[in-house]
Amino acid sequence: MRVTIAAVGRMKKGPDQALVERYLGRLEKVGGQVGLDFRGTREIVESRLQTVAERRKEEAAKLAAGLDADCVRIVFDERGDSLSSEEFASFVGDLRDAGRRDACFIIGGPDGHDPDFAATAERRLSFGRMTFPHQIARLMLAEQLYRAATILSGHPYHRA
Repeated sequence: MRVTIAAVGRMKKGPDQALVERYLGRLEKVGGQVGLDFRGTREIVESRLQTVAERRKEEAAKLAAGLDADCVRIVFDERGDSLSSEEFASFVGDLRDAGRRDACFIIGGPDGHDPDFAATAERRLSFGRMTFPHQIARLMLAEQLYRAATILSGHPYHRA
């Protein structure tokens, strides 16, 4: 299954970006062993429109424009399901085993997702009820995708 990350905002150079790249590099190496092909990260520029609703709509349109029509959309949203690492790995494995060709994990901007766009997601997930900066959310997703691949491969990393 091809795995892509789509995110509003750009990672800035520095230690956060280095860690994200580290985990995504690990995912590329381990993922192939368990049928996960990491295809990269697609970033869109954060909207500068006046209102929250306008910003969300513009960002949603840009996100949607880059997604294949048949990809599984997994949106990160504060109202989404909070999964354990094992549950997340199981979810990813179930998508793969069901023959889903593409999965896109989508991180919104500071204002969150447009409600209509979020409604098109096959699944809404949350990193918890706390608010995290964009760079930290991206880091957490990269690490959890790598962790999911290791769990699916039977590697003990998930117990660390």
